[in-house]
Amino acid sequence: MGVNAKRRKNVWRSEINDIIRGTCGGFLFGIPLLYTMEVWWIGSLAKPQLMMTAIALMFIGVFLLNKSEGFRKRRRRKRPYEAAIDTVEAIAIGLACSSFVLFLLQELTIATHLKETLGKIIFESVPFTLGVALANQFLGDTEGGNSRETENKTPKSELSATLADLGATVIGATVIAFNIAPTDEIPMLAATVSPPWQLPIIATSLIISYGIVFQAGFADQQKRRQQKGIFQRPSGETIMSYLVSLLAAAMMLWFFQKLTLSDPWTMWLDHTLMLGLPATIGGAAGRLAI
Repeated sequence: MGVNAKRRKNVWRSEINDIIRGTCGGFLFGIPLLYTMEVWWIGSLAKPQLMMTAIALMFIGVFLLNKSEGFRKRRRRKRPYEAAIDTVEAIAIGLACSSFVLFLLQELTIATHLKETLGKIIFESVPFTLGVALANQFLGDTEGGNSRETENKTPKSELSATLADLGATVIGATVIAFNIAPTDEIPMLAATVSPPWQLPIIATSLIISYGIVFQAGFADQQKRRQQKGIFQRPSGETIMSYLVSLLAAAMMLWFFQKLTLSDPWTMWLDHTLMLGLPATIGGAAGRLAI
């Protein structure tokens, strides 16, 4: 009885970790289009036939990806019914997370018409779901070949490790958020967000960043926990990297003249927090890449 209970617990733990990995892969791949108003408009105007076509094409593409890779740790060729089950799960993750982010950005509200809601969710979930299926291909797994390579690396000093993390955070944040910063989406979204609503945006940014680096099982996750540095505890590193990503987001908005020194601090805050979400996701990916 004890063995069976332990086995079931391990199965559930593995399933949860796989879902987290898939979700993080979806955010890495799908977050730029979640900030694209043209996709919102296409989704809000889409007819039911087009929505069904999008779901069918998404299923086919994700099914083919799941046949060879997918978001689970196991790396063997899957039987068709296993790939089909993983595809349904990946699509469910994509739909759920796209719905959450659109609601977080206030692009979906309780007052939004059902047809418009479905269209936006379905069209935004396409790149997100592809990211779920490609989760293992983004940054690889912590198990296997990376462990031996990690053992042979010369340990860095605390200062060097910290500076490397900060630099990687800035680079990753810039890569993901640079093409979002000059668009009109940031001012438009910032105008709809009230100060209390900024707290869930901050919390979501921190949770996703932590999940990508310390929970999803991407490359060198174990090394991240063992690395020495000034802010190398998971919580401390996550908070510091978030602040650095916010600074990078503010600088990008200033660079593209979306913010000026004469603007009030409240405007700087809401615009920076809005761009801070994709910047934080990029910063987390950057820290894994070093």
